[in-house]
Amino acid sequence: MEYRQLGRSGLRVSTLTLGTMTFGGEGRFGDLGNTDVDGATRQIDMCLDAGVNLIDTANMYSNGLSEQIVGKAIANKRDNVLLSTKVRFPMGDGPNDAGLSRHHIITQAEASLRRLDTDHIDLYHVHEWDGQTPLEETLEALDALVRSGKVRYLGVSNYAGWQLLKALGVADRLGYQRFVANQIYYSLESRDAEYELIPASIDQGLGVLVWSPLAGGLLSGKYRRGQQATEGRHLAQEWNEPPIRDEEKLYDTIEAVVDIAASHNVSAAQISLAYLLHKPGVTSLVVGARKDEQLRDNLGAAEVSLTDEEVQRLDKVSAPWLIYPHWHQSAAARDRFSAADRALHG
Repeated sequence: MEYRQLGRSGLRVSTLTLGTMTFGGEGRFGDLGNTDVDGATRQIDMCLDAGVNLIDTANMYSNGLSEQIVGKAIANKRDNVLLSTKVRFPMGDGPNDAGLSRHHIITQAEASLRRLDTDHIDLYHVHEWDGQTPLEETLEALDALVRSGKVRYLGVSNYAGWQLLKALGVADRLGYQRFVANQIYYSLESRDAEYELIPASIDQGLGVLVWSPLAGGLLSGKYRRGQQATEGRHLAQEWNEPPIRDEEKLYDTIEAVVDIAASHNVSAAQISLAYLLHKPGVTSLVVGARKDEQLRDNLGAAEVSLTDEEVQRLDKVSAPWLIYPHWHQSAAARDRFSAADRALHG
């Protein structure tokens, strides 16, 4: 297992992170899995044996049950893992049970600490943008959690590029703790993050954690052109993440992935994951699985090495359209590109 520096922080994390959306199975999360404490303990041990040192959860996964299961599963091994969790989404029906107000952040951080049965959170993400709470209030609350020792590092998730830069600007202006991680959706199915979020993260020193790197299983090889899949979350009416916008392009990409996988004698999932680990700015991929054998297969991606030609083939078949101003910059500004610019333009 390789370990990479998380942005400009001093923290080193494994290139694969265990995701826990499958833990609990309450409500809509039942479509993903219903891993209990025994199953979670088994999966966490598999990950630790493979060298994984980061576990990612969120307060809203199965309405807190995922955090509870994680806490019980790591009871005797807390010193061997880093814990990431999140705050923003509704945790009740009250008017202050969602968002990024000081009230909600502090209340939910304390609740997450209790559920995880720990005295600190290693990486605390704001889970989505809150356009109705002043950034000064949000960032002051997060800064207070770090200074109190209850949180070690801060991360952001699902922000637009301008929202991320605005938050970093406010933090710098007021001397608050900066975000060191940016958790985003990024996969061969959709490389939209390369427009702004990957370049911004490289430029501003945030490590990129990737959620759903297999596009909810679409890139696992079980979805093929002209064939009917028999299992997977995309067969559930209640689950539509990520949305499929260009089915033909997706199938072309899957065919390339499957072909490369056959030449390596590995799974399509491992090729899809290995590709992202070759991309600029990426620190770690958040992988989770309903079944132990799926997790074991995903962990094998850490040992897969792609050739330059294979990466270029996947780059070409999955390339995002150059939206404005990127097409103009590609034609007129290549002589002055930075490393961040080249994350999209190559």
